[in-house]
Amino acid sequence: MVEHQLEHYLKKYFGFETFKVGQQSIIESVLAGHNTLATLPTGSGKSITYQLPALLSAGITIVVSPLLSLMIDQVKVLKAKGIKRVATLTSLHNSHQKQRILNHLSNVQLLYCSPEMLQQSHVMNYLKQQHVNYFVIDEAHCLSQWGHEFRTDYLKLNTVHRELGQPPLLALSATATDEVQQDIVNHFNLSFEKIIYPIDRPNITLSVRNVETVEEKHRQLTKLLEKKRMPTMIYFSSRMKSESVCYMLQQQFPDRSIAFYHGGMESEDRLLIQQQFMYDQLDVICCTSAFGMGVDKANIRLVIHYHMPSDLESYIQEIGRAGRDGRPSLACLLYQRGDESLPFHLIGQELPDDEMISAFLQAEDLSDKLTETQERFLAFQAEKNRYSSNDLFHIIQQVRDQRLAVKKDSIIGLLKWIHTDQCRRQVLYKKFQEEVKTPEYDCCDQCGFRVDDWELPNDVSFSLEVNWEKRLNELFNKR
Repeated sequence: MVEHQLEHYLKKYFGFETFKVGQQSIIESVLAGHNTLATLPTGSGKSITYQLPALLSAGITIVVSPLLSLMIDQVKVLKAKGIKRVATLTSLHNSHQKQRILNHLSNVQLLYCSPEMLQQSHVMNYLKQQHVNYFVIDEAHCLSQWGHEFRTDYLKLNTVHRELGQPPLLALSATATDEVQQDIVNHFNLSFEKIIYPIDRPNITLSVRNVETVEEKHRQLTKLLEKKRMPTMIYFSSRMKSESVCYMLQQQFPDRSIAFYHGGMESEDRLLIQQQFMYDQLDVICCTSAFGMGVDKANIRLVIHYHMPSDLESYIQEIGRAGRDGRPSLACLLYQRGDESLPFHLIGQELPDDEMISAFLQAEDLSDKLTETQERFLAFQAEKNRYSSNDLFHIIQQVRDQRLAVKKDSIIGLLKWIHTDQCRRQVLYKKFQEEVKTPEYDCCDQCGFRVDDWELPNDVSFSLEVNWEKRLNELFNKR
């Protein structure tokens, strides 16, 4: 399909006159039937690279998505644009609703579902009766980052792909290192056309603020929020801390709308918080990593890390929620010596020790001793290696030790970035690309930027949306 035809359909379906950097080359690769591995920066419109081919092809496109909120948001956006033949299969559906969707798959062009949903034989039986145009893995780094422990069903997607007849596969990410790319290629054992674009965002200023005590960390957090009222995300590695700091900030800033979000909340509550933040009813959200992936909110100005994440990939993903409109934004990490103990502790909860491995293989009752992630890891490894002639205990032990080493190296890599005396932008993206773009605003605290001096331009403003009549008029294009 020639360029002007693609732009015609881009305008018809999505209202855009031209493609953003990278979109067209990925779409052309997909339409040509190539297995494609692609990276684009956060906020660069990755979803269009599979949505448009799906709309231009007969049959169904299956999109594997990591988060319930991400799927629901994608479908809402498409339906608001008049694209109706889209659906999700999620845990929020009851059996009757799920069956109704499965019965009408021939009317669906885009189907969003989780890797876990694709392990249900009932669902797969229906999908195998359809002509599957494309198989898409959105946020494909999750396969490598989460698949080994947290969500092992990611590592079964190669089997799903084969059972569906190996349709053209698109793996999309904003943070796929060379190692992650190779992990994806090895997992599917297919040849891929790689379309790799730089992922750094030149409008985001980077800063690390070293603090001596928790009290000082709270003071620095307060000073940042006092700057100006703006859409802000504060990341935590602890659910309890996200709540307690949220309550503290609510008292300090009674005129602000502040809420918390984490994976321990009910699904309905999480969706409500996300929608309130998306529609500017909340201006500060205290969240764990459970929030943010795929959140397409253009005017987030400030991303603060109260705790350091466990790796550079997560950090890039999380700061990438800032400044999607291209305007000046700040990513600030508050570091207190010893903060690294939390991610080291968390990886210890993700993987089993030798005693757990032995007890699991002897079929002992470990229901009150294993975390869900440890149980998933053990079950997956036992199933994967059940026909091996080698000692299963030592196989699982070896895999466990390899994964621990990878995770520890990732934490150490982030610590090195925190303590660097070189340009933070250069160091952060070094393992992802050879060069970084020239910063459009201040670069980082190692290049002369002072967070105390940071101010947003006057034309970058924010106000809470409280007029629902106005909101409805906008949605229905009324004058």
